[in-house]
Amino acid sequence: MPKKVKKSDAAWREALTPDQYYVLRMAGTERPYTGEYLTHKGDGTYVCAGCQAPLYTSSTKFNSGCGWPAFFDSIGDSVTTRTDTSHGMVRTEILCARCDGHLGHVFNDGPAPTGIRHCVNSLSLGFEPAEGS
Repeated sequence: MPKKVKKSDAAWREALTPDQYYVLRMAGTERPYTGEYLTHKGDGTYVCAGCQAPLYTSSTKFNSGCGWPAFFDSIGDSVTTRTDTSHGMVRTEILCARCDGHLGHVFNDGPAPTGIRHCVNSLSLGFEPAEGS
């Protein structure tokens, strides 16, 4: 795993837009069907908007119909999980392993080969096109 990125709250506020800060640092959620990467189809790598760590490849993205970008697998150990008991539910939160930024949640209703669905906020992502794309 890459070296952890640690910043003060003030540094995060300066580095991120207010909406990105709300999602990545306060575990917020963007409205469904509004995110920049929901229907994005480019060939490349989705990275953490907070620290630019590579998180997902475009080959693992799929249309889940959930209203947020969905991926059936992450890159290596780039994503960590923890139990989220907010809003009267028990869910599994996904975070960037490098900066602990909130990405979204993971569910067991994805396609083969993993059977999982990473439901990710577009605001927590950036995109790096593949060479030649």
